[in-house]
Amino acid sequence: MMSGGLALITAFAINNDAISIQSILMIFFSMAFITSAGFSINDYFDRESDALIKPKRPIPSGLFSLKQVIIISGLLFAIGLVLAFLINWLSFLILLVDSVLLIIYSAYVKRKSGFAANILVGLLVGTAFIYGEATIFQKISLISISLYPICFGTISGNILRDVLSLEGDTKVGYPTLPQKIGIKNSVRIATFFFLVTALFAPIPYFLVPFGLYYLIPISFWSFLLAYTSIRLLTVPSTVENVKKYERIVTMSMILLLLSLILEAIL
Repeated sequence: MMSGGLALITAFAINNDAISIQSILMIFFSMAFITSAGFSINDYFDRESDALIKPKRPIPSGLFSLKQVIIISGLLFAIGLVLAFLINWLSFLILLVDSVLLIIYSAYVKRKSGFAANILVGLLVGTAFIYGEATIFQKISLISISLYPICFGTISGNILRDVLSLEGDTKVGYPTLPQKIGIKNSVRIATFFFLVTALFAPIPYFLVPFGLYYLIPISFWSFLLAYTSIRLLTVPSTVENVKKYERIVTMSMILLLLSLILEAIL
């Protein structure tokens, strides 16, 4: 829902003309279905680890069989790609690449390198901005490219969540960043990506015709990211502190959505 919504809000924010109901539904559900398919196939590849640390997940709990999960994933991928194809060829290409990378992530990357997995997931989140523009204008320009660095904040959030799930990841052998370099160094890397996000988030106001309605809430979000980064670097790197500031960042994401919504309607 969030990825489909982000793509749709981006489409509204960069487009001055009305968008038809049909286009709205196709933009939203094409991205939402592809993301949902990615979650579904991830459950398939995580079935053994989930049986150990998340036994109530759909597969280990017996809610769905492996065959059912494969069918569900395949249908979601197929429907999402068909909808994107009906929008335009560039939209289809973007979601096709996303689909391939989601499968590679679940089947291979997260088992080989937790940090590479963090980066890949963050970059995939950023495609929602690019997709939003592609669906409307059938091109990728400075508008969506200037929004793309916002996805670096997702990389930070994923690293912090790996800190919070360190015990469970250790049990199943996932090579996450906290396992390899420790909590303190992982937090330092996470704060780097937060600071990059804070620096680049206001850029659309200066490079493309985004107005003050975007700049004001996004600048406040940048301030919160910078503040969180400073606090994470200065307080002890305990699980409690990481959980506290990860929650602040997660809750502050509403400011990103608000900035795009205000840009779209005002």
